[in-house]
Amino acid sequence: MTEPGNAPAKARRRWLKTALSGILAAAAVYVVVWELPQPSNDRPWQPDVSRTAWATINGDRLTIHNLRNCVYRAETDYEPRWEDRTLDLSRLRALDIFITYWGSPYIAHPILSFVFDDGSHVAFSIETRKEIGEEYSSIKGFFRQYELTYIAADERDVVRLRSNYRKGEDVYLYRTTTPSQRARAMLLDYVARMNSLHEKPEWYNALTSNCTTNIRIHSVHASAGKAPPWDWRILANGLGDRMLYERGNLAGDLPFEQLKAQALINPAARAAGGSEEFSRLIRAGKAGF
Repeated sequence: MTEPGNAPAKARRRWLKTALSGILAAAAVYVVVWELPQPSNDRPWQPDVSRTAWATINGDRLTIHNLRNCVYRAETDYEPRWEDRTLDLSRLRALDIFITYWGSPYIAHPILSFVFDDGSHVAFSIETRKEIGEEYSSIKGFFRQYELTYIAADERDVVRLRSNYRKGEDVYLYRTTTPSQRARAMLLDYVARMNSLHEKPEWYNALTSNCTTNIRIHSVHASAGKAPPWDWRILANGLGDRMLYERGNLAGDLPFEQLKAQALINPAARAAGGSEEFSRLIRAGKAGF
């Protein structure tokens, strides 16, 4: 027969056992989700991410290897093409930003493009590196499910894919007010991270290591560690262009609503098609250029 006075003690022991079991279960999940999986560059990748870009620098000569320049017939019907492209860093003049929307006005994908005075452009898109048959999941993006990749590409590839071939995507283009020397520092920081990922893969994380948070990291590095104030729109990055405008980071002497309205490039991109003048044509007549 159980003494009445022992009931609270037994209840406490049961509670402690339950709590301990919960802690051990949580620890096991942590190990399985966060510690055991390791990022890799050796997987059956989709053709458009089958290679990783890397670069070499010799003085002012920057050579990007595995720069992507696919030829598209449709979004999923394309010929993968990879090339080496050499750029003269002394001719770097500006930094542009493309912002792509596909649904919610609060979520977007930014692409930075470095502009040279000989008409050259190189665009960088920070993305998940997906395997054959794999699709992006916003939930899985918070866990160690996708490797991080820096795609260095021709604008006729990484921009035209979104403006001309994907359905329901709107692409906006802005000239930033970034000085050329800071743009150079940012490009070199991109290259350093790109080379690092080529040698040692890392996980993508939808919150801490994504297409926008990594841009902020490169911006801080290019500014000698001087970080701009944190803003919630870094996470709700569909509003990032308004944030940049308010901080004076976008060129073009127009009210924001007018600047954004004329920044839509889809009609110009479709008219330009695969022209070698694609980059010039999508900028023609835009404020700030």
